[in-house]
Amino acid sequence: MTLPAIEPAQRTAARLVGFLYLLTNATAIFAFTVRGRLIVHGDAAQTAGNIAASERLFRVGIVAELITVAAVILLVAASYVVLKPVNRNAALAAVFWRLAENFILAIVVLNELAALRLLSGAEYLRAVDTQQLQALAFTLLRVYGDGFRVGFVFLGLGSAVFAYLWLKSRYIPRALAAVGIFGSLLMAIVESATLVFPGLASAVGMAYMAPMGVFEIGGGFWLLVKGIRAPSGA
Repeated sequence: MTLPAIEPAQRTAARLVGFLYLLTNATAIFAFTVRGRLIVHGDAAQTAGNIAASERLFRVGIVAELITVAAVILLVAASYVVLKPVNRNAALAAVFWRLAENFILAIVVLNELAALRLLSGAEYLRAVDTQQLQALAFTLLRVYGDGFRVGFVFLGLGSAVFAYLWLKSRYIPRALAAVGIFGSLLMAIVESATLVFPGLASAVGMAYMAPMGVFEIGGGFWLLVKGIRAPSGA
């Protein structure tokens, strides 16, 4: 395919995409690590105790999630600027899928804040048994996790389309873009399957996210350092 000459705005947006891929991975991993330290699988009482003892850290994790959402929305806008000349309609579809992802991820954070309210020890909660409060808070955190899976379905779909456009444009190595398509579709499929078969989550762990990580981190460094260049013959 023949693409128009690369505009300066595309080059600037591409480097921004690279930076934001790296930033959002860092903030998301930080937030995930915080949750992993405090939330104990299957143990509402221990989880409540951990959050009460490290409430400030838990809140910092929430802010890290919101920073991630805000930065990803900017990343999506910048990706559209770069890839619109390749296929405007496909780029728009990717934008809307990624926006749906981030609207969901922003809203599910409210479950974490609601769990904090239940574990706050406020006077108006004394009418409810402590174990019941812990169970309710733990349920909200589980729903929060389910919300992430729903959001990640849209993440996989939108990312797959963007990766396809990167492949067609040849602005980045085609092998890297192909990994992005595979990793994105794999994420959408596994997350959808986990919603149907919840036990699948413990069986697959986090390994299915690895190809997506290779694409985003590898692509982030490539775009930040090298930027985009018109492919030979374009």
